[in-house]
Amino acid sequence: MTIQDTLSQHVKTAFSNLYQAELDTVEFQSTRKEFEGDITVVTFPMLRVVKMNPAKLGEDLGQYLVDHVAEVKAFNVVKGFLNLVITDGFYLNFFNGIKDDDTFGFVKDLDDKAVMVEYSSPNTNKPLHLGHVRNVLLGYSVAEILKASGKKVYKTQIINDRGIHICKSMLAWKRFGNGETPESTGLKGDKLVGNYYVKFDQVYKSEIADLMSQGLSEEEAKKQAPILLEAQDMLIKWEAGDKEVVALWEMMNNWVYEGFETTYKNIGVDFDSYYYESNTYLLGKEFVTEGLKTGVFFKKEDGSVWCDLTPDGLDEKIVLRSDGTAVYMTQDIGTAIQRIKDCPDVGGMVYTVGNEQDYHFKVLFLILKKLGFDWAKNLYHLSYGMVDLPSGKMKSREGTVVDADDLITEMATTAQDISQDLGKLEGYTEAEKQDIYKIIGLGALKYFILKVDPKKRILFDPKESVDFQGNTGPFIQYTYARIQAILRKVDFNTSVTLSAVEVSLEPKEKELIKQLELFPEVIQQAAANHSPALVANYTYDLVKEFNSFYQNVSILGADKHNEKVFRVQLAQSVANTIKNAFGLLGIEVPERM
Repeated sequence: MTIQDTLSQHVKTAFSNLYQAELDTVEFQSTRKEFEGDITVVTFPMLRVVKMNPAKLGEDLGQYLVDHVAEVKAFNVVKGFLNLVITDGFYLNFFNGIKDDDTFGFVKDLDDKAVMVEYSSPNTNKPLHLGHVRNVLLGYSVAEILKASGKKVYKTQIINDRGIHICKSMLAWKRFGNGETPESTGLKGDKLVGNYYVKFDQVYKSEIADLMSQGLSEEEAKKQAPILLEAQDMLIKWEAGDKEVVALWEMMNNWVYEGFETTYKNIGVDFDSYYYESNTYLLGKEFVTEGLKTGVFFKKEDGSVWCDLTPDGLDEKIVLRSDGTAVYMTQDIGTAIQRIKDCPDVGGMVYTVGNEQDYHFKVLFLILKKLGFDWAKNLYHLSYGMVDLPSGKMKSREGTVVDADDLITEMATTAQDISQDLGKLEGYTEAEKQDIYKIIGLGALKYFILKVDPKKRILFDPKESVDFQGNTGPFIQYTYARIQAILRKVDFNTSVTLSAVEVSLEPKEKELIKQLELFPEVIQQAAANHSPALVANYTYDLVKEFNSFYQNVSILGADKHNEKVFRVQLAQSVANTIKNAFGLLGIEVPERM
């Protein structure tokens, strides 16, 4: 039980006994550094219940708590704030309850209702790039945080494996590929296919220029370019089930899937299930028919079907074209319903998709509610901002994207250069060094992206992210490795439980325990807000607190044996919490560094 839980009930009892009034909630905050105290009760909100001087209210409550609550040792009042000094015994009892728990902060009993988290959802015409990296890191981390908060979680994605963009790569390979394959070129399949997407764009632009030189406007030339017309014809053939086109589509998509899997493995993310647009694009049409019957949708004169969302502050949204073909919205409606059919224990879904789709998801969630699906109230769009580079914006069709695989390699190289400059890995074998460079590089990348609120746009600088000082992944990893180095020197028994009689807490020790105590609540807040940034920045604060403790208090050089034992236990708990917190972010921590 946290100090907030313990004190909340006591403050309510005090309030009732002193003023014969009831408090619904008690508001706490950390005591400011310039005042004595471990936790602060905010008394201003209580003035709505009893009308009196806030300082007098604080004095009354503080004295009552000192007299009646064993955990409260002293108090002071600053205006409307009651600062409480908590006994060492409380913090030691708390610490003794968690020190042997390797999964402290994680909820062990899972809810009956599961959450499905969708992330990645790439197109099969190009490799994963930096934008996808932010997507998969966010989605994976949110899934892990939800799991730690007590939710059963399914990780999924929908692969956009059909459409004109896929046919562009297919056509370019058919025209210019000369039968080359990933095996014959030594390229990953997604890179090979991506090269032909770029090739298509080059030929397309050249044909547009030719047509414009013959007198066509740019708009006309874009529509009449022969290579585009041929790609459109290929899409029609694919939808009609043309054997040759479908065989080509299957072959090239399989190349891409294998490439994606390699990238996912390198990044360190996984999935429980996959959905494919080629299987789902017809889903949803039956629910449009049902919605027409119940009045959720209406038909226009041209035969197209719409949903009128103007009473909800949105606009009219098409769900079926006049020729009876589905739009993306129809497909997303059908896919959501199919997922509940596939996993009946799912009670909510999280969609990790960029903020350019904010409106789409507002509409999707609202339509699903109108169709009467109870789980629709538990749908969440994990909206995130773009990732920019110092060099500018990325464009897939022009081949100017930052490839995810190249980025991972670059991060390891950057980590290597900086580590060598600092002399961090002297005495390691070359294989050990390469492993650690990858762990540091990936940790730097993941932390840099995840420490920022998902909604904010990011300017990503690889060199800045691999700094061994400040709010970075390597700084936190280095602190973990430092603790492991201390623990390797321990040559005495630490599996004992110490009481307040046997050890008294230094201020730095108490501050560190208070920081550890916050971890379970941070996980719950991060889950509720779908924000890995809360976990990332908590971990940085914990590491700062540990380093302050480390610089001010000797661990293995403590005067008394009990102090030495306790400080080793405290360091071990900090290391476990760093490891667990970073695990929620998908970041490894090296044992040596």
